[in-house]
Amino acid sequence: MQSAEPAISLVGLEKTFGATRAVNHLDLNVEAGEFFSMLGPSGSGKTTVLRLIAGFETPTAGQIKIFGTDVTKAAPFDRDVNTVFQDYALFPHMTVQENVEYGLRVRGVHKSERAKAALEALQMVQLEALAQRKPNQLSGGQRQRVALARAIVLKPKVLLLDEPLGALDLKLREQMQVELKALQRSLGITFVFVTHDQEEALSLSDRVAVFNNGAIEQVGTPRELYENPTSPFVAGFVGTSNIFNAEEAGKYFGQAASVSVRPERLSFTPSVSGEHVLDVTVKEVIYVGVASRVICTLDGREITVLHRAEDSTLPSRGQALKVYVSSSDLVQLGAR
Repeated sequence: MQSAEPAISLVGLEKTFGATRAVNHLDLNVEAGEFFSMLGPSGSGKTTVLRLIAGFETPTAGQIKIFGTDVTKAAPFDRDVNTVFQDYALFPHMTVQENVEYGLRVRGVHKSERAKAALEALQMVQLEALAQRKPNQLSGGQRQRVALARAIVLKPKVLLLDEPLGALDLKLREQMQVELKALQRSLGITFVFVTHDQEEALSLSDRVAVFNNGAIEQVGTPRELYENPTSPFVAGFVGTSNIFNAEEAGKYFGQAASVSVRPERLSFTPSVSGEHVLDVTVKEVIYVGVASRVICTLDGREITVLHRAEDSTLPSRGQALKVYVSSSDLVQLGAR
């Protein structure tokens, strides 16, 4: 049952480092039981916000509440949250089980109780058979699972994850994404996940906040962000998009404001009447498996068309073609 209080509530949150404003008057609610991601490029403020929630940084202004309790000035150990870092931060001299038990030991939990709790947490991440190994005897993915087990054994109300999959190779990263989402569903606790990888954020999250220059550009479900971006930044950062400024939008589409159109919405063959037609020249064709990305030039600028493998013959470099765009696939963007 979802709590009436947001898991996390940030009101007017600001953080400056000297003359640099890392977080700029930010308001945000994260709901209980939600898998929430903070997505943005390096320096956008997302990690600083995570550190403010965790208590590792003190806000310059604003308020932080966790399930209705004001923790703005509380120490990290007085907040009902736990953090998983990219570098795992495991103790190399301890076994896997001892690493997972460590937080319980600090809290003074009896040896038998903490051993039981640690093994239960390791079972959740499918590592109970490796409880007596040392971290250097584990793979990167296994060490990441140990770090997760060490965090969840304390049963926090909120789990903060600071780019925890960033050090893994692509295949292992994809596998851990599936496991992480399944773990969050089984635990039912709030996950707040920081990443610069838009595909990772879209595949894992219930909702995503897109950060830029210390502020949130847009918050929404993965589908909302992809299909209805509200700014040029979101359209360009979340997936690939062809963005036309107001002048270009007026010239090509008769629109009064800047617009975005996704590459898969463009076609080299007409499908409905009333489509807009662009005269382009093929600059490059990039094969990506189920489709090819066709980079075209249009009056000196580039646009990208996603050309599916089952479609007609693949275009060739230098070829002059027509690209068809339906008005319904044009998304109007705000001024930001």
